[in-house]
Amino acid sequence: MTSRDVARAAGVSQATVSLVLGDKWRGRVSERTAGAVREAAADLGYRPNLAARDLRLGRTRTALLVVPALTNEFFARVHTGASRVAAEHGFGVVIYPSPEGVGRARYPFDSSRTALDGVIASSMAAGALAAMRAGGLPLVMLDSDPAGPEAAATVNIDVADGMRQVTEHLLALGHRRFLHLAPAVDSWTFHVRADALAGALRAAPDAVVRTETSALTVDAARLAAERALTAPGPRPTALVCDDDVLAAGACKAVRRLGLRVPEDVSVSGFDDLSLATAVEPELTTVRLPAEEVGARGMAALLAVLESRPPESVALPVELVVRGSTARAAG
Repeated sequence: MTSRDVARAAGVSQATVSLVLGDKWRGRVSERTAGAVREAAADLGYRPNLAARDLRLGRTRTALLVVPALTNEFFARVHTGASRVAAEHGFGVVIYPSPEGVGRARYPFDSSRTALDGVIASSMAAGALAAMRAGGLPLVMLDSDPAGPEAAATVNIDVADGMRQVTEHLLALGHRRFLHLAPAVDSWTFHVRADALAGALRAAPDAVVRTETSALTVDAARLAAERALTAPGPRPTALVCDDDVLAAGACKAVRRLGLRVPEDVSVSGFDDLSLATAVEPELTTVRLPAEEVGARGMAALLAVLESRPPESVALPVELVVRGSTARAAG
């Protein structure tokens, strides 16, 4: 069975069959004709020889997904979404962590052009990908600075709105003394969250906020929260954490100091990982559409590879209120 048989059955040229089955027909072939070609191919059981086409185009049908760490559930969900869309288009996705989650990412293959078609990078600075960009591969950035000139497309989450939702929720509960527990990571997404928190607190002139940084581990967050809660001056009544892992550490700190969550101190997280419902009380947090981020990122890369304009988007988030936040004590 060949494309000539499909063309004959659909009453079109072989060139039209190639355009339709190569998903390059938009603007060149009518919807009706494209449908007739796909129907004829399905009836005849024809599948295009992707290997031969890719060899001709210099394609490997492989994308590299670079993430700060493999241990974070968020990035596992991003990979799931990217892989789903990739599989629908006959692509594979290789996942690769950058050193220590924040360092410059070394290129894992000897030759970028013979190993990959493009790169998707999640929650990283574009500068960390210099070795991969040097090969001229198209780059799609996820949860990263949209103003960066290096990326062919960006897919972001509206993390600023998520932080605004958390802050407004806590302000409505009467909280005015805040601790912002932030990762000790120089990342665009965390800078945006800090700015959004500060902006939202300007709505309450009597509100004060202190920032404490921590490594992204439960133990480090516990120690950072203990330092803040035992520091001189009035104790914070609300701990706003940039990550659910940090929030879990903050909850441990509150309990170790003989206090209660949320009666004495409210704690909020960010991400809505499985951890958010594993702790007690369950975390009030911001749900991020991680799988959708990965799916949109892969779709954007495919658009770039097919010379179509990619869609740069900011996906909405949702505040999930659970038991770790309550009205401010006293």
